[in-house]
Amino acid sequence: MQKRTLETRARLMAVATQLVAQNGYAALRTEEVVQGAGVAKGTFFSHFKDKDALMDLLIGAGIDRHLDDMAQATPPATVEELVALHRPLLRFMTQERYVFDVILRLSGAAAVEEIGAIATTFGRYIDLTAAWFRRGGFRRDIPAELLAEGMQAFLTQVMALNFCALHDDQKMEARLEVYFQAWLCPKV
Repeated sequence: MQKRTLETRARLMAVATQLVAQNGYAALRTEEVVQGAGVAKGTFFSHFKDKDALMDLLIGAGIDRHLDDMAQATPPATVEELVALHRPLLRFMTQERYVFDVILRLSGAAAVEEIGAIATTFGRYIDLTAAWFRRGGFRRDIPAELLAEGMQAFLTQVMALNFCALHDDQKMEARLEVYFQAWLCPKV
């Protein structure tokens, strides 16, 4: 039974991944996933609490792929290098307003009771960037974890402003560079 359950879940995930690649995250409908996987709707809900639970896994996996790439890169030594390393992650997380909304809802920032895939990536991001800061090159007067948390907050702010009609006049990378420069290399 366990093997069959795992195979069914994998089939649901594969169909959902294919549908997202074709039509985007916002267009994904559970009915299409169920139909493509050849299972009953009740089977879907025995694997996922709701559509958000599926999105948590799909989007979380996408964020993880970008974090894998960032972890393999040479640790950044300048703000410009930091921004360049963040560019693909920014693009992924803002490819659709829906994706960004799901990320905000499931990041843990909204007091989500369960720690899911997206919330886990937020912790992984802190660990990754804090490791960069422990190597040096940026301000040393505060702990590396605090520097990483500040960067994460600025990243979220930049993405939110990207979707704000009053503040969408500046590219995300340019805004991020200003924030990172002020946070990581303050002029005292």
